[in-house]
This record gives sequence, C-alpha cells and structure tokens, in this order.
Amino acid sequence: MMNEFEQAKKEYEQIPVPEELADRVQAGIRQGRAKRMQRKWKRGAGAVAACLVLVVGTLNVSPTVAAAAADVPVLGGLFQVLTVRSYQDTNEDRTVEVEQPGISGGALAQQVSEEIQKRVDAKIAEGEEIIADYKEAFLATGGTEEQWAEKDNTISVTYDIKSQTDTAVSFVIDSYVSIANAYQEQVYYNLDLAEGRELTLEDVLGEDWVSLCNDVISAEIAEHPDDFFDTSMGGFTTVDETTSFYINEAGNPVVVFPEYTIAPGAMGVQEFEISK
Repeated sequence: MMNEFEQAKKEYEQIPVPEELADRVQAGIRQGRAKRMQRKWKRGAGAVAACLVLVVGTLNVSPTVAAAAADVPVLGGLFQVLTVRSYQDTNEDRTVEVEQPGISGGALAQQVSEEIQKRVDAKIAEGEEIIADYKEAFLATGGTEEQWAEKDNTISVTYDIKSQTDTAVSFVIDSYVSIANAYQEQVYYNLDLAEGRELTLEDVLGEDWVSLCNDVISAEIAEHPDDFFDTSMGGFTTVDETTSFYINEAGNPVVVFPEYTIAPGAMGVQEFEISK
C-alpha cells in the first residue's frame, strides 16, 4: 500500500498547471487534484490503520527549530504536533517563509508527516519556478532589475491547528505565492490518531451527513444569492467524500470551498459550520 501511496503522490506532483488559464479555471484544476489525492490518501490511510501502535515516535528536529517546537500541543500525552521546520530564506528574487508541522506517535502520524514533507517541498519548488518564469517575462517586456527588486515575491507555507482532543487533531496547511493568486492552496487534515485513520464528514455527522450539509449550505447561500455563482455557472450543488473540512473548537465540522469554486474570487474562501 505504501507503493500505491507513493505512486499517487508522484502522479500528483507531476500534473502540470497551465499558466495561461484564468484564475477560476486554475482553481478548478487545483480542486480536482485535491479530490483525486484525497481519494488515494484515504485508501493509504486505511491500509496503515491496522498496524498503528500507540508509542511516541522520534522526530529529527534540528537545533534551528528547537525553540519553535518547545511549546507544542500534546495530544493525550501520546502524540505531538511539532513545528519541524521554521525558517525564512531571502535572495535577490524572493523570500521563502516556512512553518511546517509534523506529528509524532505511530504509523499514521509518520505517514502523514512524510506526506506533509513532500507537499511542502513541492509547493516551494513550484513557487520558485513561478517566480523565475515571472521574472523572465517581466524583464523581457521592459521591466528593469531595479523595478524587479522592489517587488514582494514571497513563497509562504504555514499551518494552523483548528482543534485538538486527547486523541485527535484537525489542522490546515496554507501555502501561497504572493504574485499568483491562483497558486494559493489549503490542505485540511482531520486525524483520529487513536484509531489510526482520517476522519470523514460521515464519522462526525452520521449517515445523513450529505443532506445535513447540503441543507445548511443551501440555506446560507439563499440568504445572499448575489455573493455566489448560480448552478449554471458551476455553483454549489452538493458535498461529497472529497469535500474539504476541518473540525472547530466546538467539535463541529466546517465545510470549506476554495476561492473561485462556488463564489467569485473577491468573496474569498467560503466556510460553512455544520452543527451536529
């Protein structure tokens, strides 16, 4: 199963993103990628669930990030969410800012940490390529090195813990390239580390989760219809197994739709709390 997981990651990282597409089309491509990866990730996570052992793992935290990892959240004394990389690197073309999480404790925690590592490395490489291409085009169309030096070209990867209990954690990894709105991405993780699996909306809401989510989301959209795309423009129709969400401090799932998916980009990321 690890071979299948690694192959899925390889396929994901090799999918090109056409730079000439409009923002909304690019957002659709990103959403499609995320859906494919979520399906493959669920299969991989299920395979390792049976072999999960509740022991504290060891992460190789370098001295440069030891201070950042000193006050880490502890889950039931068995798991830790650690900042395993925290740094800023600046050269004449760009600034890279990284705050990367990792999880200690068990097979699932290790697998998730490895996936995060690969995803963060891929986003940094992608950002470097975008900025290099942009600089080449900027100079080729009459821009000067002095004008280029005035630009804020930042590649950022950060994370935010949304909620945690003794045995579970919900967090998001947020990455973006400052000069390209279409290359912003949020990836959500909802992990039951005691059971060794990724939580689903059905786990949290029960067997009627689809209708429950759809009713809440449709009602909120109906209150402000001008803020959203209608169905003829690809607006909201239904949630499914690949719909992103996180669990808030109240224990409720919050369904998330990226920019340009169900609403104009100016409306930002759309979130809907589903009360149980």
